[in-house]
This record gives sequence, structure tokens and C-alpha cells, in this order.
Amino acid sequence: MKNYTIFSFIFIMWILIIIGGGLLVVFTSMISIEGYVTVGPLELYYTSIAKAVIAIILIIIWIYVLTKIKNWMFHKKIKN
Repeated sequence: MKNYTIFSFIFIMWILIIIGGGLLVVFTSMISIEGYVTVGPLELYYTSIAKAVIAIILIIIWIYVLTKIKNWMFHKKIKN
């Protein structure tokens, strides 16, 4: 089976998605910004913005990692 690189890339991609999604749920659910804003509804607004920014940064990192892995795997395959 010579096409193992595409299968391993898909496997790595799914592992990153599952682990990353779990980390996002566990760690961003605990984030709470309290005491910095005196008005109650604004605390929820700022907390949601902080969670969204963290999620977007992690997605950018995952895309970067997957791109690097893809380039490494397929350049290696082309050289062979």
C-alpha cells in the first residue's frame, strides 16, 4: 500500500481536530472576565470576545500546523 501518506495525513488531521476541539471546550469554558466592568451584561460580552479570539488564534495555529505537515509529507512523496 503505497498511498499511506494521504491516509496518515487524514489521520493526523482528525487527531488535531478532536484534541483541539476538546482543548477549546475545556479551557475556554473556564474563562470568565469578572470585576473589570461594572455593568453585568458587558462582562458576558467581553468574555465572549475573549473566547472567540482564543478560538480563532487556535484555528490559525492548527491550519498552519496542518499545512506544514501536508507540505512535508507530500514533498517527501514527490522526492521518492
